[in-house]
Amino acid sequence: MKTTPEHNERIANMTFAEVYPHYVTKIERKGRTLEELHQVIEWLTGFDAEKIQQSIDEKINFKTFFERANLNTNANLITGVICGYRIEEIENPITKQTRYLDKLVDELAKGRKMEKILRQ
Repeated sequence: MKTTPEHNERIANMTFAEVYPHYVTKIERKGRTLEELHQVIEWLTGFDAEKIQQSIDEKINFKTFFERANLNTNANLITGVICGYRIEEIENPITKQTRYLDKLVDELAKGRKMEKILRQ
């Protein structure tokens, strides 16, 4: 499934603050910890817990979030389907990076080992 310009714009304009609580709920419901979630976010973006909180407090959108991020060089190893989209086929960089994060959170919630999630 290909993303549309409208879809890409909607993703870019969503705030990290509005999605983050859903990540927390998802992983905690499956017995994972906030520390593990932060480890995954830090691996992908380079943001420590303080930067994550700052992003929430500032209510920045995903476009700004990923512009500020120092994306992990192994992020391209994140593949598969998330929300009906094959990550490798997404062309828009912000949408792709957001789906990387979604995929990592999904893997964490599904109980995957941290070494595999962090592509080590």
